Amino acid sequence: MLEYRDIYAGGRLVGSASPDVIAIVNPATEEVVGAVPSAIGIDVDRAVRSARRAFDDGTWATRSPADRADALDRLAAALEARTEEAARLVTAEMGMPIASSRQHNAAAPCAILRYYANLARAMDTEETRTAVSFHGRTVVRREPAGVAAVITSWNYPIMLAFSQLAPALAAGCTIVLKPAAATSLSAYILAEAFEAADFPPGVFNLVTGTHEAAGALARHPGVDIVSFSGPTKQGRWIASICGAELKPAYLELGGQSAAIVLDDADLGKTGEALGHLIFGNSGQTCFAMSRVLVPERRYGELADALTAQAVKVRIGDPLSEDTTMGPLASSRRRSDVEARVRSGVGEGARVVSGGRRPASPVRGYFYEPTVLTGVTPQMSIAREEICGPVATVIGYSSEAEAVRMANDGFGLAATVWTGDPQRGLDIARRTRVGTFGVNLYEPDLGSPWGGRGPSGAGISYGPEGMDAYLTPKSVFLPSSVAWAPR
Repeated sequence: MLEYRDIYAGGRLVGSASPDVIAIVNPATEEVVGAVPSAIGIDVDRAVRSARRAFDDGTWATRSPADRADALDRLAAALEARTEEAARLVTAEMGMPIASSRQHNAAAPCAILRYYANLARAMDTEETRTAVSFHGRTVVRREPAGVAAVITSWNYPIMLAFSQLAPALAAGCTIVLKPAAATSLSAYILAEAFEAADFPPGVFNLVTGTHEAAGALARHPGVDIVSFSGPTKQGRWIASICGAELKPAYLELGGQSAAIVLDDADLGKTGEALGHLIFGNSGQTCFAMSRVLVPERRYGELADALTAQAVKVRIGDPLSEDTTMGPLASSRRRSDVEARVRSGVGEGARVVSGGRRPASPVRGYFYEPTVLTGVTPQMSIAREEICGPVATVIGYSSEAEAVRMANDGFGLAATVWTGDPQRGLDIARRTRVGTFGVNLYEPDLGSPWGGRGPSGAGISYGPEGMDAYLTPKSVFLPSSVAWAPR
């Protein structure tokens, strides 16, 4: 069992001031696999002060973007060397099948780091403009925003961390990371990787704990900018803290994404693709296409196609290479999914596949991939985030009605499935979501990714992801003053 009693601050492990620990439970075995400190205010203050000193002394913020890029490349190599350790630890913490864990908790974070390293090398920190209001010029500088608090979710713990750590570091910010309580063990691997990559002390800091630690971090006067990924309810709370402190908050929140299946779609291929999107990671994905909108005349065909995918899922030990679905991340998560399915059935939905705990494995928080038919847009199961392996099939009578349904709710993501990509692109233009896929859904590192409304505010990925961690400064110069860019 791994047990930590330390936070990570100033480039080293430091004993936590808290007497309390958080037990980490393996959701596949229901056994305790480790423990981390439940940090208190003193711990948060120590980590923030460390990040503040590292930012204010300029050793990272004033380093050239090319030098920061080299450090990010070293960090990617250090994390890559720990691929198997990181993947197996995340699987033990939250149940992601090991093959997926290698991809999402090692390969993808390394790709994110290298992408932002390349952006940093090409970054212009200053530009000159001819002044409009006076005779002279303005030098517009792009400066690091300061100390960034990164508060992450449990469902893709390392990837979600680096979706913010990488652009923040590339911009010149220093970091305090607060991982989700249930997936905190793997965060200590990140501390090891930062040390191996020879980052200056204080650039990366780590505190573990509950929502109380997250609130203390967001509230701390030494923090300049906050990034949060997690449920909408907690995101609103973090946003309220940041609003009171007048500091920017970037929120990646929940979703109940819609898949619009058009009348000309190949339902065999569509069902297979949607099966992966809905049931992957046990449905614990913010952009899972759990609302499947289908023309009424093809309703039964699509329900059958999804059911065929559900029965193909291999439930079992997430450390087995053959497993395609592990457990839900916690007993509470499974109970919540069960309650939502019961609520849907109580409102008139029908379970045509799954809807129960599997007979095997006996232990663990497993739940069968589930297909519900007879769902209407007004049902709570169609309006609230499920965060579990549940497909809700909803019929529509016209394309316009399908678009209205897709726009009624969360604003994170949607897809369209059609034999005519141009027709799909037209629907993409009519939907009010942050990201949209035509016959696929695959977030792109080089393009902005984020939600609208209850799905959040702010951007991950692309150059826009780094813009959040840069702040502009205008320097006004008379024509007589010479200026050389640097």
